[in-house]
Amino acid sequence: MIIQTEFVDLKTPTGEMRTYIYRPKEAGQYPAIIYYSEIFQQTAPIARSAAIMAGHGFVVLVPEVFHELNPIGTVLGYDDEGKDKGNADKFAKPLEAHDSDTQMMVDFLQQQSYCTGHIGAMGVCIGGHLAYRAAMNENIKAASCLYATDIHSSTLPSQAGADSLSRTKDIKGELMMVWGKQDPHVPDEGRFKIHHNLIDSGVKFTWFEFNAAHAFMRDEGLDRYDPALAMQVYRMSVDLFKRTLVV
Repeated sequence: MIIQTEFVDLKTPTGEMRTYIYRPKEAGQYPAIIYYSEIFQQTAPIARSAAIMAGHGFVVLVPEVFHELNPIGTVLGYDDEGKDKGNADKFAKPLEAHDSDTQMMVDFLQQQSYCTGHIGAMGVCIGGHLAYRAAMNENIKAASCLYATDIHSSTLPSQAGADSLSRTKDIKGELMMVWGKQDPHVPDEGRFKIHHNLIDSGVKFTWFEFNAAHAFMRDEGLDRYDPALAMQVYRMSVDLFKRTLVV
């Protein structure tokens, strides 16, 4: 499908959040996906990824995940400086502030004439974690969580007992968990911990592990990018959302 792009600045409890919108150009109502980026915010690879999903018949929102900590429009580089700033932001923003961001995007989508009101979540790296957490929102019907970091370690700031691993039992939507077995950020024991916790919590989920590195979806930097696998995971994500969001 041909798509169009725009942006909106949403007023969240923690400040104004620039949110990029990708949606089909053809008039109609479409289900939506909240797409959470890496720590670098909306880079060119994230924009292309969002466009791919929108082209399959979804409204896709890409929020600036650390909007409280950066000027509007900030994009960090895939370099040591960008990585250091993004990681600092990750440990500065409480998870509860991400929860309120998600709710504001849900509220926005439910008010748009081009959206059916059926919403999913998707994300990569820290964004995979945020998609996992978004599935705790009763309005999020499914989430595609790609090499989600920091769930197993429970190291991101939150109130006591409100870390994402502890709150897994609160997940309402269906999850698709996708991992690279050569990902140093989520080692074997970390994946095992998440997997057993999902089972113990009674969450509906599917689980996929591939021989791939961290950030294998990112089409910038050939040391990690796996184009064939990325295409497969896009298809899997589209299938998940077509099944759970299209009624």
